[in-house]
Parts: sequence; structure tokens; C-alpha cells
Amino acid sequence: MFTVAGSCDYLLIDVSNSYAKLAFASRKRISRPTRIGTAELSSSVVTEFLRRRQVKKLVVSSVVPAKNSTISKAAHNKAPVLWLTCQRKLGITIDYPNPQSIGADRLANAAAIAELYGCPAIVVDFGTAVTFDVVSQTCRYIGGVIAPGLEAMTNFLYQRTALLPKVSLKEPRRAVGKSTLAAIRSGAVFGYRGLVREILGRIKAEQFSRKQVVVVATGGYARLIARHVPELGIVHPHLTLEGLRIVGNLNKE
Repeated sequence: MFTVAGSCDYLLIDVSNSYAKLAFASRKRISRPTRIGTAELSSSVVTEFLRRRQVKKLVVSSVVPAKNSTISKAAHNKAPVLWLTCQRKLGITIDYPNPQSIGADRLANAAAIAELYGCPAIVVDFGTAVTFDVVSQTCRYIGGVIAPGLEAMTNFLYQRTALLPKVSLKEPRRAVGKSTLAAIRSGAVFGYRGLVREILGRIKAEQFSRKQVVVVATGGYARLIARHVPELGIVHPHLTLEGLRIVGNLNKE
């Protein structure tokens, strides 16, 4: 746990389906995040963070509604909570038929990439699902793509077959595996790189033909996949938290 005493502007909390990340932040930078399993996120965990530092505001993106009351309970009478929604100031506009359906983490990513890298841009977030979120040349969020996450794919094989083992994901030595583990690892990593390239290629052809577009990868497996995918030009592991910091700055009420 983060143990520095004192005060700061924000406690940032990003709650995804598999993991929650928490980090203290000033208006200009975030501290090193703490990651825990989402199932382990409780009021006592958030309360412990709030004991370590006095914060002016909690800024939260959550795609797990069951955890929202947990955060509200811990923050009660300690600091206001700013929930990231499509109604907040994001530094971008939203061109999407049902903006309420966009995940808060995806909006945080879009806000972060527009502020930190400019537009047009694509964020590829390697989480429980891999999401591709697109910000136009005029800084409008225009939609994206959702595909199964890398770990979800390999876990599915393990859970739905009698003989295939659970695999730790790392760089394969070669395409042709000499064991079942190596074969699964090769199919997962090399296959996933192909998925990412194909989707990025189609997004660029459809939206940004003959235009320069910045592509930023974030999330748990961003470094592994980006290692041999030149289309993923930038890896920013904590882009979602940066987005929360930026949204905190933009919404001062």
C-alpha cells in the first residue's frame, strides 16, 4: 500500500472487471498505482488509502456498479467523489448515439490521449476485453471496437477443455510449439498481434485514410503485444489513471 503522509489533490480509482487500480495524484502527475483484484476492493481498502493522505477529491471510473457503493461508503464525510460519466467535461466531445453506454474507462482513455498526445488518435486498452477507442481529428469520440481480452481467450481454453492447461502469457520462442503449453502461448500471442493489426488497419482505412494518427497502447498486456507490433507506437501503462487526473482538473465543482 502507498504509505506517504500528507495531502494531495486526488485519489484516483479505476475499477475494471478484473482489477482495480488506485493512485494518489496532484493536478500534474500521478503516483505509482496499486493494483488489486476487483473482488478484493472493499470500503476498508479505500478507507485505508484515505487514512494515508488527505485528498480533495476522489475521481472514479467504474465498470462494476456493484463496487460503487463500496467507494461511496468509504468516502462519506471525507472527500467528494467525482464519478466519470459522459456528462462530465472531458476535453473532447462525444459523437455517439448512446453515450451513456460508453464505459467510463474508455472515456478516461479518450480524454487522456487527446490531452497528452493530440488528435486524431486511437487507444488500444488490453484489459479483460481489448478495446479500441477512436478520437477524430476534431477531438470527437466517435466509437470503437471491443474484442475478447488475451487472458480471457486463454482462460476459456483452459476452462472449456479437458486436457489443455492454463498458460502464463509471455513471448513465445517460436511459432511452432514443441509442447501443448508452447502451442497455446504461440497461438495466443502471435494470433493476438494479428487481431490487433487487422483491427487497427481497418480503423485507419475507414477513418484516417492518408492521415497521421497517434496510436497508444495501455493495459496489462500492452508491452507484450506492442513489442513486435510497430503500429502500436506508444505504450502508456497508466493512461486510464492519467485520464482520471485530467477529468479531475476539468471538473472543479
